[in-house]
Amino acid sequence: MARELLIFRHGKAVKSDGDDFTRPITDRGKRGCQRMGVWLWQKNIRPDYIISSPAERAFVSTQKLCKAMGMDASSIVSDRELYNASLKSLLNVLARCPKKAERIMLVGHNPGLTELMLYLLGGKAPLPDDGKLLPAATLARLVMPGNWKKLEFDCAQLKSLTRPDDLPKKFPFPAPDGREKRDRPAYYYRQSAVIPYRKQGKRLEIMLIGSSKRNHWVVPKGIHEPGLSAQKSAAREAYEEAGIRGTVSKSMLGCYQYPKWGAICDVEVYAMKVREVLPDSEWEETHRGRQWVSTDEALGLVKEQSLCPMIESLADFIKRDG
Repeated sequence: MARELLIFRHGKAVKSDGDDFTRPITDRGKRGCQRMGVWLWQKNIRPDYIISSPAERAFVSTQKLCKAMGMDASSIVSDRELYNASLKSLLNVLARCPKKAERIMLVGHNPGLTELMLYLLGGKAPLPDDGKLLPAATLARLVMPGNWKKLEFDCAQLKSLTRPDDLPKKFPFPAPDGREKRDRPAYYYRQSAVIPYRKQGKRLEIMLIGSSKRNHWVVPKGIHEPGLSAQKSAAREAYEEAGIRGTVSKSMLGCYQYPKWGAICDVEVYAMKVREVLPDSEWEETHRGRQWVSTDEALGLVKEQSLCPMIESLADFIKRDG
């Protein structure tokens, strides 16, 4: 039985400042990975097993590509052996891949990936005019033998070689084949938020956090992550942005829209009963600041005025929602 191997080199990264492992991906690199993810979704060639180098530029590239394919990024498998891997190491990684996976994606670095590709293709890979076989965010699709325990020289066939610059700059909305074209992948425009609350005796309090630039007060909000429910996605944002855990309401408290990335974002808002507040030492975004305030105080502090009717109705919503 033939299988497929998708070899993907990470997106363009910033130049090394001494710590190669934590070198981040650039915005251009992110867009390249996302365009490739949308293309894979459109062509119906999404992988059923994804394995990535844990280096920041590779793993973030994999996350961006995976989400743009409409897949849950938590399914990515990280393997340290993929970082700065030799041909032998890469063959070892492939040998460990599950037999049931018919289409596997390998995300890593050059020169190892190019060496692997040439080995599998018997040195017969077509070299583009610029002399680069696998530039940043390029995807090679190989038809492979069924048994990967001992892959021989010249055992595969090249099905396609795709570069991000060959793909449309804009992203279809809705994904994957919508007619409208937007600046970011479709999932960016669906977001979820929570209004965190607690009871202090008879007093209902709301937690507000500082915005990313710390110039106004907001509630935890973020992109609805592909593969997660809106509630779980909002709970993740609350943990990351506010350092809190709790129970998110099953039904929406409300919704609103706002402009960003050249289009309109739709935000679903839920109530969240806070049961744990992490200490500052364990809160990743402590630079934001956070505060508990009354509902009346929140109405005067929160920047997004569309939240005000939801804050005013929060007490009644809690009673109804149970």
